[in-house]
Amino acid sequence: MALHFELVTPAKLVRSEDVHMVVVPGAEGEFGVLEGHAPFMSTIRDGAVQVYKTEGAAPETIEVRGGFAEVGEKGLTVLAEHVEG
Repeated sequence: MALHFELVTPAKLVRSEDVHMVVVPGAEGEFGVLEGHAPFMSTIRDGAVQVYKTEGAAPETIEVRGGFAEVGEKGLTVLAEHVEG
């Protein structure tokens, strides 16, 4: 089973893919999301989103600034104010 992950800015869809796990820099601390996570919403702080494409893989990091993260039935959506690179 895979987690559907989308990274979106006000300007465009940056990423849309199925991954193993994503670690998000939440306003109250980092949190990891796997397939089947309970519905959840959080503001995010400036920092690195870590994307694990497969179990045991090294994470890909994506620097984000501000925004929200929402976990729902369709997976994880990160709505970032700005994405570096």
